[in-house]
Amino acid sequence: MISQLNLESLYEQDYCEWLDITLNQLQNKDIEHLDWVHLIEEIEALGLEQKHKVESYLRQLLKHLLLYHYWKAEKPYCQNGWSEEIDNFRSELEILLRSKNLYNYCVSIQHITYQKARRAAIKKTELNPNIFPQECPYSLEEILDFDFLPN
Repeated sequence: MISQLNLESLYEQDYCEWLDITLNQLQNKDIEHLDWVHLIEEIEALGLEQKHKVESYLRQLLKHLLLYHYWKAEKPYCQNGWSEEIDNFRSELEILLRSKNLYNYCVSIQHITYQKARRAAIKKTELNPNIFPQECPYSLEEILDFDFLPN
């Protein structure tokens, strides 16, 4: 049996070994010897990683919807690629948003994420910022709908 002090240093030295031992301890309900500090950090990090993915995919999806909708000069050349990217980001979000918690998180960040996507679209297109609406022109249902593309 590895001591808790050794387990804590193992976390820094051999993360994969630490994971194996920690998993084994959890499976055996050996909660007395767990490296609680690092285990809590890891669980928190997993949650943050999932939220970061939701925000990243949503931002990219919104940016591509804006490009598809408002960048008229490039649309004849780029719409197929944008459409493919829109579907890819929707697919990734569809998987993540099976979690009610992540779905609720997505709802809560839609406004601020739209603002980031809008800034990115303005920067990419170099179009007049007034072309892009200040508020998101799409409902969350439209954003996530595989059959929706803006006119």
